[in-house]
Amino acid sequence: MNTTAQHDTKLLTANPQYVAESDATIAALHGPATGIAVYDPSTGEKIACVPDSTPEEAIAAVGRAHAFGASWAEQSPRHRASILHHWYELLIEHGEQLAKLISREMGKPLAEARGEVKYGTDFVRWYAEEAVRPGGHFQTAPDGGADILTRRAPVGLAVLITPWNFPLAMATRKIAPALAAGCPVVIKPATATPLTTYYAVQLAVEAGVPQDLIQVVSTSDSAAFSRAVLADPRVRKISFTGSTPVGRTLLERASKNVLRSSMELGGNAPLLVFDDADFERAIEGTIAAKLRNGGQSCIGANRIYVQSGIADEFASELARRFAEIEVGAGLSDSAKLGPLIDQRAAGQMQELVQDALGSGAQLLAGGHGYSEAGHFFAPTVLDHVDPLARVSSEEIFGPIAAIRRFDNEHQVLDWANDTEFGLAGYVFTQDMDRALNVADRLQTGIVGINQGVPSNAAAPFGGVKQSGLGREGASEGLEEYQSIRFYNISRRSTC
Repeated sequence: MNTTAQHDTKLLTANPQYVAESDATIAALHGPATGIAVYDPSTGEKIACVPDSTPEEAIAAVGRAHAFGASWAEQSPRHRASILHHWYELLIEHGEQLAKLISREMGKPLAEARGEVKYGTDFVRWYAEEAVRPGGHFQTAPDGGADILTRRAPVGLAVLITPWNFPLAMATRKIAPALAAGCPVVIKPATATPLTTYYAVQLAVEAGVPQDLIQVVSTSDSAAFSRAVLADPRVRKISFTGSTPVGRTLLERASKNVLRSSMELGGNAPLLVFDDADFERAIEGTIAAKLRNGGQSCIGANRIYVQSGIADEFASELARRFAEIEVGAGLSDSAKLGPLIDQRAAGQMQELVQDALGSGAQLLAGGHGYSEAGHFFAPTVLDHVDPLARVSSEEIFGPIAAIRRFDNEHQVLDWANDTEFGLAGYVFTQDMDRALNVADRLQTGIVGINQGVPSNAAAPFGGVKQSGLGREGASEGLEEYQSIRFYNISRRSTC
């Protein structure tokens, strides 16, 4: 057990049939008997092992991917698009197996895992379509006498490092644009949730991606991996999703060879609810922004600011909704909130709650763990949170809603922007002028207006300030894997 429970609420258990089906999917991956152990966070049970690669093995993987890079880059955009379309179709065909695998190794409720399958596969379909629309430009030079032609070329071998919280979507969001652009790939999944990546890449190979073009490298020594591969001159691109401190380290290592770098880093998302908001929409949007993936999301609502006129009613209703949420194993039939990823994460939730209560916050719902197996923590609402409490400045990454009241727009914008992070923010108001003006002044790369789930494969995902560099998704996501070249074509007048 990972936290001390205030009381024991019955947790929903996994459906044995779903467990058996996920076991069959895992067995089909033919993982090694020893290596990195993968655990079910609902039970703490070891469910598989994956290879624990050395830095030398990682470099060998770089070599295999690089060897196929030139031939893949020479393929027509239509050829690459066709293979990506086939991969999309196979991912959809195996969607239920993927959802159960995601739920088993990461813990998210099965309904959410199915949602991730749709979200993750959307990136593959999007970049299958983008592959045949490479950017370019033609213009006459302003002073005449020449034409300027710009073209896009693959940037080269891409090293992709993904987090554990969205094991399919974070992989496809990086792999699909790399392949569409013509780049070979080495991908390192998180050790907590590597199985989904192995399965998705297996399907990519079945779809026609050359077997060595995508190399999956799992390792328990992430630092040694990054030191080795980022120093290899064959590597030309790194894309990382994870914490800001790790991102800074990777940028330092990438600087040696001046690698193209995309960094999707930490968040501390503010959520602003104004007095004139549609109350039900604001409640539903806050629940979605806070509890999606159990709060384990870089764009999860971290600091909830509610205008004073509706704050009491809002806090009371949010607490009532949180208290009704069913908690249990991801592979249960009706759980709406699954476990946290590990014991450390659940323990950290207890520490954050105690710190906030010690600073004067009021506990309206939850605030406790469970005495049963797994890494569960109850959906929690804290009201009147002190701005100096840890939940006001740290990325919570769990099911804790921390509420603070505000009086006016200028005050709340000062609070919202008082952070080194700038990934996502949320605004709830029925005044569209206010919505857009506030969104313009929020120092974030993403703003959800009257909704709590802004992510979309067709939208450029990314942050400002210490939340990262570059964008994923949309046409901008393809550009992250392309070099822009221009040809200056001399033209001699014949007149």
